[in-house]
Amino acid sequence: MEQLKHECGVAMIRLLKPLAYYREKYGTVAYGLNKLYLLMEKQHNRGQEGAGVGVVKMHAAAGSEYIFRERALGANAITSIFGEIGHKLAEFDIDSMPVDEADSLAPFIGQIYMGHLRYSTTGRSGLSYVHPFLRRNNWPSRNLLLCGNFNLTNVDEIFNSLVSHGQHPRLFSDTFMLLEQLGYALDKENHRVYREYRDRYCDPGLSDVIENNMDMERVLSGTAPGWDGGYVICGATGSGDMFALRDPHGIRPAFYYHDDEVVVLASERPVIQTVFNRRWVEVTELKPGSALIVNRQGEVKVSDILGERDNQRCSFERIYFSRGSDADIYRERKALGANLVPDIMRAIDGDLGHSVFSFIPNTAEVAFLGMCEGLEKRLDETKTDSLLRLYNGGPVDVEAVKSIMSRKLRVEKVAVKDIKLRTFIAEGTSRNDLAAHVYDVTYGCVRNDVDALVVIDDSIVRGTTLRQSIIGMLDRLHPRHIVIVSSSPQVRYPDYYGIDMSRMAEFIAFKAAVSLLRQSGREGLLREVYDRCVEELSKPAGSQVNCVKAIYEPFTDAEISAEIARLLTPADTHARVSIVYQTLEGLHDAIPGCPGDWYFSGNYPTPGGTRLVNQAYINYFEGNYDKR
Repeated sequence: MEQLKHECGVAMIRLLKPLAYYREKYGTVAYGLNKLYLLMEKQHNRGQEGAGVGVVKMHAAAGSEYIFRERALGANAITSIFGEIGHKLAEFDIDSMPVDEADSLAPFIGQIYMGHLRYSTTGRSGLSYVHPFLRRNNWPSRNLLLCGNFNLTNVDEIFNSLVSHGQHPRLFSDTFMLLEQLGYALDKENHRVYREYRDRYCDPGLSDVIENNMDMERVLSGTAPGWDGGYVICGATGSGDMFALRDPHGIRPAFYYHDDEVVVLASERPVIQTVFNRRWVEVTELKPGSALIVNRQGEVKVSDILGERDNQRCSFERIYFSRGSDADIYRERKALGANLVPDIMRAIDGDLGHSVFSFIPNTAEVAFLGMCEGLEKRLDETKTDSLLRLYNGGPVDVEAVKSIMSRKLRVEKVAVKDIKLRTFIAEGTSRNDLAAHVYDVTYGCVRNDVDALVVIDDSIVRGTTLRQSIIGMLDRLHPRHIVIVSSSPQVRYPDYYGIDMSRMAEFIAFKAAVSLLRQSGREGLLREVYDRCVEELSKPAGSQVNCVKAIYEPFTDAEISAEIARLLTPADTHARVSIVYQTLEGLHDAIPGCPGDWYFSGNYPTPGGTRLVNQAYINYFEGNYDKR
């Protein structure tokens, strides 16, 4: 299975009781820090390039630090971060010293906790791009910690907006520009409250009044309407306001829980369920377009900031990225497997007796279970038909009945993840040779040159691992026919909302369509689409249409799948190779609550997505493969 980088993971905690409460009930003032560690570890799959932690201490002594941040790079970033935090806390006996002293002085012990797990999807890497970002100011209410799970498609517009206000962004990064944009709005909100109360209070009391009357709903409403993309943006001020805002289409996920002790938000529901031992119904999905806001006083509200627009919750999130321990996701992935059964039966000519079924480890395992359940149902139907024909009013042939009832679905674990290919190995022939051995096979479960071998994976995007490793590995078992099954449809279009699928030329479905155009003498369509894309880009983003769809229109899904199989099959493969993809109808039937399918259909939920897909095709046609 080829690994995709994807949207990041976020976690936020706000403690609503004094620290003395948590020491008395849970035995430690580090209750919030411990819970943040668990929330991040449980979402480790969402970000293995880096991680960051931020903590706001609301009761710090004057002259001491009240915002703490620790970041690290690499797959072990969480361990590194919390190890460093533990080292800094070792100087303080936090669970023996007076609680007030721990609350005021101990680093990383506070009231607001923020965690972020990073997967870069823009090609930018390094510690300077690891969240949370921090905006410093001498007034606590103007300090801002910011992290998010997002990609914005209109970074140029945001940059120009900042410059128009006289600002000078130091980095051309969507996160950094959001930090500056929200910081500017935060400054305006501070000025608004100052002007409202300056005639009634004087310093230092006026500063407390400002901190107690900041309106984060106003800050977000004045900023977020200009954002185009998929996002969950999380922020905390130095004075104790906290927020998390979700995009109006619900592209990126967010869930929260709160009681009288704690407010918690994370990218996945089962993470909160597990860490806080909550039932499914107690964890709430943050409504698209809304913000979870906790003010300095600990008052919790959910505010409609952007309005909820048409539902475009990401289906790829459910197929590939989310934890399968979520009850809904588990059912959906099983349904994806079951919905493939009719096409699988056609691929094997209905011959279950001469077919072996398996999966590519490990994320496709749940879809495999659903596929097997659907195939078992088909097998039961054939058994019933055979029994009815056998009986036909005559005497029962016991041996024939036993023979029919003994038919079983042949399920085997044929693929085993054997090694991890290290990135320090050079590219080229030697790397490809090593890649061919990432998986090993279980010998003896396939009858040579007799059986079809059906293997399911969760997605086929670029096809690199299929071509370099999986098909060759399966062919070592000497099946008559190899059928590769994808639980998701053909990925035809780039994603611009947080998944690392942005270069047109990388997609095997696109390569197959271009190959078919050339084989059929319709190569001129490539130029026509280029000209249309150039014309579209001269229009406002909201008026553009996706011209790239025309590349696929001359062909059926089956024709493209057959060409994909041809392109991905190594020349020395002995078995016949077929590829079966999920249909769009099967996808939406299995995952009705998450209809966002732009990477399959080309129907982008925001104007920025449509603009960028046209630009991506122009980059492809002009040979600018490094541009996204």
